[in-house]
Amino acid sequence: MTTIKFTLDGKTVEASPEESIWEVARREGTRIPHLCHVDKPGYRSDGNCRACMVDIEGERVLAASCIRKPAEGMVVRTDTERADKSRRMVFELLASDMRPREETPDNQSEFWQWAASMDIAGSDRFESKFETGEAARGIDHSNPAIAVNLDACIACNACVRACREVQVNDVIGMGGRGNHAAPVFDIRDPMGKSTCVTCGECVQACPTGALYEKTLMSEDHRTRAIQDFDRVVDSVCPFCGVGCQTKVAVKDNTIVQVDGRNGPANENRLCVKGRFGFDYVHSPDRLTTPLIRREDAPKAGDMDLRFVDPMEVFRPATWEEALEKAASGLKSIHQADGGKAIAGFGSAKGSNEEAYLFQKLIREGFGTNNVDHCTRLCHASSVAALMEGVGSGAVSAPFTDALIADCIIVIGARPTTNHPVAATYFKQAAKLGKTLIVLDPRRQDLMRHATHALQFKPGSDVAMLNAFLHVIVEERLYDEQYIQANVSGFEALKEKVRDFSPEAMAEVCGVDAETLRTVARTYATSERSIIFWGMGISQHTHGTDNSRCLIAMALTTGHVGRPGTGLHPLRGQNNVQGASDAGLIPMFYPDYRSVETPDIRNEFEDLWGRSLDPARGLTVVEIMDAIHDGEIRGMYVLGENPAMSDPDQIHARAALAKLDHLVVQDIFLTETAWHADVVLPASAHAEKLGTFTNTNRQVQIGRPALDLPGEARQDWELIVAIARGIGLDWTYSHVSEVYTEMASVMPSLKNISWERIEREDAVTYPADAPDKPGNEIIFATGFPTKNRRGSIVPADLRAPDEVPDEEYPLVLTTGRLLEHWHTGAMTRRAGVLDELEPQGIAAMNPYEIERQGLTPGQMISVLTRRGAVEAVLRADREVADGMVFMPFCFNESPANRLTNPQLDPFGKIPEFKYCAARVESLKVADAAE
Repeated sequence: MTTIKFTLDGKTVEASPEESIWEVARREGTRIPHLCHVDKPGYRSDGNCRACMVDIEGERVLAASCIRKPAEGMVVRTDTERADKSRRMVFELLASDMRPREETPDNQSEFWQWAASMDIAGSDRFESKFETGEAARGIDHSNPAIAVNLDACIACNACVRACREVQVNDVIGMGGRGNHAAPVFDIRDPMGKSTCVTCGECVQACPTGALYEKTLMSEDHRTRAIQDFDRVVDSVCPFCGVGCQTKVAVKDNTIVQVDGRNGPANENRLCVKGRFGFDYVHSPDRLTTPLIRREDAPKAGDMDLRFVDPMEVFRPATWEEALEKAASGLKSIHQADGGKAIAGFGSAKGSNEEAYLFQKLIREGFGTNNVDHCTRLCHASSVAALMEGVGSGAVSAPFTDALIADCIIVIGARPTTNHPVAATYFKQAAKLGKTLIVLDPRRQDLMRHATHALQFKPGSDVAMLNAFLHVIVEERLYDEQYIQANVSGFEALKEKVRDFSPEAMAEVCGVDAETLRTVARTYATSERSIIFWGMGISQHTHGTDNSRCLIAMALTTGHVGRPGTGLHPLRGQNNVQGASDAGLIPMFYPDYRSVETPDIRNEFEDLWGRSLDPARGLTVVEIMDAIHDGEIRGMYVLGENPAMSDPDQIHARAALAKLDHLVVQDIFLTETAWHADVVLPASAHAEKLGTFTNTNRQVQIGRPALDLPGEARQDWELIVAIARGIGLDWTYSHVSEVYTEMASVMPSLKNISWERIEREDAVTYPADAPDKPGNEIIFATGFPTKNRRGSIVPADLRAPDEVPDEEYPLVLTTGRLLEHWHTGAMTRRAGVLDELEPQGIAAMNPYEIERQGLTPGQMISVLTRRGAVEAVLRADREVADGMVFMPFCFNESPANRLTNPQLDPFGKIPEFKYCAARVESLKVADAAE
């Protein structure tokens, strides 16, 4: 790259053409004050506050260094008297328009720190607006997490750029003129009534404390309660699969603030959960003592656990007693009935090391492959199709590649709800002019940014996708050379999609033929096209077929293996990718190596010193059925909550109640833990050291910020204790030892040592050498299959297992809310998040509500063939006519009591996204009861 040489404070320096004088000065160690300039990726310089003025030789006026680019031979001085006086004047004028520092809630803001460095605390020369009798704007407390103090606002526009250009939420603008200019929220007041999603990006960008976290303030939010922190720990977010890096600030062993770090997946950004959902770790509901079920206590059954005293069911125990009972109960079942009578559910919320140890315990200790986790309930069908088609279950490109793609397809995913930080890149790509195509049976916020927004009929995914493939084939839009070199099965696909013309499929999927043709042509003919999908694709009995169609689209057009192209199933939980990689699934050892292949099995038998089960194990729902059939008698559940997450919840809870011995290891007394014989208090994410792999294949390190509460112990240590209790000679003394063993049997982690992850914070796998960056793009030179070719598997139409009829005329679909995550065990105990979404809802289109004779806000009953659930009715225009949507995180309105347990025959995933339902009005008296 051509560099520019210029002089900075008497020193010759070099700059790239894109750098500003301010950026070069920072790199050279020269501090220049700044306010409106946000020194973070994604922010453009604005140059409006004039706090960063510098002197340029030969120029009459000073220049704002944040927007001025250096030129060859330019002579710049940052330390002249003229520049210094100008900057001081700016700070003095601004300070004169604010309350005194000691009266300012955020008196440690960047503004006051810069002002203090210049010995400026106010102004004797300039009259303050508060002295003239102008009314103070006051503090807006209406948002649960963010306070707005417009008396501290300097109209720098940093919050506007944060909201509009970085997060692309378009909530904040500037209203008023001159000295009265200030942020407005949807042109509404107060902030809490706006469409703000409480991501807090504006707080992180604000230099003055005009926007600040309530968690840092005293109860009246006027006097700063926390002047400094005991420590700030670099870690990663515990929620979705984006894997945002964080800075966790701790005071008196309490998390008081979380900010984003410049990680590869988030570039300092966070969402409402990552920034404000941290206080669940301090919940009074935390388990701190081992518990053993009382001998006279009944099984939990289907009682309303919210109104039961835990001490009526459990008694406290010592660790020695609890661990002995936990291990001996499992061991006795194993001795009596063999490994097939034992099953284990691990967690995608835990670390890679915990996942590896857990699956090793079940396989080595009990001789069974009956081990699974929540991937079975989210992307199992996606992984099945990817393994079949391209030989790998991982994504082929990171979601940040949306910025360099020409065409972006998002199907069956709601990123602004489930992956908000990833969604910022999709929205930014649309602002850059990229073609964004969003396909979903429900409308969604991302469609506002889309070039094409297709709202298709629920359950008609294959019909629509095969119509796309029909156009690609019939109009010869496929990449013939790529297919010849890299793909098998194209001829069978041509034959299959011949009958799936857009005209024939338009009625089936509810999208007109011309739109289907336009989308197919756009995807196929763009230079770089990429597909993102979510559980709207995978959670069907035809979920594997849905994914097969997406894989066929990429393989036929050659849109894979290059930057800006590829296949990316967005992972739901923070470590579902890593837990799957580590072998926490019933048919694969670590790195998706089949348990049924003798050579692979022999390798693990040699490593672990035990004979291993040659048959694949049972999956989550199959395990519940096997309990009812009397085949499985004991279970060990770590950090999973099947009593809330499994379909047909009554059936699942009855299975848990039937077990002879259930050990649950968790941080809360979850709905599952109520059924346990032994409950082991474990470590929250903020208390543990370990690695986590996000949806981009980035292996990142999570560091402990807090001490463990009470007698709680580290999860990995408890797994080791159980292993020793059943007779295994495990001698691990540190998490790094577990990682090293795990990496030794995972080719994907070659060249990625524990020390490297500690040093670099994030490494993408695979990496070609210890000193080379990981490969963000894979499949560039072929696929990890036996013949190095990708395989197209044609898909036929398969109706949902259960369709609406006269008795159940609606379609029930389930999913998540922005503010809550998974089964709600964590987020329902986070104060801000639960205040934003405090009660179970069922959402329907306003027109459907009117047709049903109902009223938004009333209590209704949602019924399917498996039961009934009460919820508050919400009007939502995003929900299609004939559909009802329920989130599955509310234990008072447990949506999975209603969902269909029928499985995809390949991925073994339940059909969460479609079943027949009806709604009924509840009388006021019934609702009160």
